[in-house]
Amino acid sequence: MLAKRIIPCLDIKDGRTVKGINFVDLIDAGNPVQLAKHYAKAGADELVFLDISATLENRNTTLDMVLHVAEQVDIPFTVGGGISFVEDVDALLKCGADKVSVNSSAIKRPDLINELSKKFGSQCITVAIDAKQIECEWIVYLAGGTIRSELKLFEWAKEVEVRGAGEILFTSMNNDGTKDGFANKALARLSNDLNIPIIASGGAGNIQHFLDVFKDGKADAALAASVFHFGEIEILELKKELKKKNIEMRL
Repeated sequence: MLAKRIIPCLDIKDGRTVKGINFVDLIDAGNPVQLAKHYAKAGADELVFLDISATLENRNTTLDMVLHVAEQVDIPFTVGGGISFVEDVDALLKCGADKVSVNSSAIKRPDLINELSKKFGSQCITVAIDAKQIECEWIVYLAGGTIRSELKLFEWAKEVEVRGAGEILFTSMNNDGTKDGFANKALARLSNDLNIPIIASGGAGNIQHFLDVFKDGKADAALAASVFHFGEIEILELKKELKKKNIEMRL
């Protein structure tokens, strides 16, 4: 059995880590490089950095930050935000990123997923999907959750897999920042439908939520932000508790 992964997420805006609720009302959560260093020592399996304003501001992810993070951590990290071309990924990987995450650019031009997978290998390519449940339908959003697309979550996720994505980072916009738990029904369906790993994002508030997302949501990894940034849950303690509950963890 593959070990489940615990992944702190650092949303970056103007060079700082920020956190909000339902993708709005952002507050400062600290220096991303220092947080990365802390999490690497605290037992995180991976890190995810998302430059949340890069797409809206029509710019690339800051390469300097990626370089500094790579100098400080010895665990894999993924970088996303403003990635639109093969050249963008090449630059990020050369600066030390292990994987990249694409979202809006993949929705606008799905062939990008094929191009990146062919050039760098599917293991380097994460497709992030931000979706909101509206009545009984999960609708995909882009541009940091500000623009509604015509895509449906489960259809888009399957297309993403077929095009060569190595994993999917699914964020429930309904659950994001609420600390009420993950969208486990949607996650379980994604896990059943697809053959690539699913990273769950949106809603972590306590240790039970992580247990639920692995058992009920069938997620391969759980991503969280504020509970880690503000010291509400210590990663090593979390992993030990999950291991006691028969969830395979790297300690």
